[in-house]
Amino acid sequence: MALSKEDRRQRLRYRIRKTISGTEQRPRLAVFRSNKEIYAQLIDDVSGKTITAASSRDKGIDASKVNKTEAAKLVGQAIAEKAVKAGVETVSFDRGGYLYHGRVKSLAEGAREGGLKF
Repeated sequence: MALSKEDRRQRLRYRIRKTISGTEQRPRLAVFRSNKEIYAQLIDDVSGKTITAASSRDKGIDASKVNKTEAAKLVGQAIAEKAVKAGVETVSFDRGGYLYHGRVKSLAEGAREGGLKF
């Protein structure tokens, strides 16, 4: 039986989450990509809390009228800026079952430019 795209991604997510976990000092940078938007959040898995989040629907990014890859880079820079304000410098990157390519890669590069260390 062939797996659907969603099932395949879910299996990949479980495999990634077995090894990656976020702490208060080194939270997990989780990425969710929909067809139109991209979302990123810093998660402390020990306490089960989201430290900060950014998305392509945020006011500054939404109004800039750029393509989806460039918007992902802006989201990466925004999450990095918010993380530095929250006192976070290093994160573990959780690509959420997506390939490290295109928008996910662009978000990661934007976060690195913003000052986050993976």
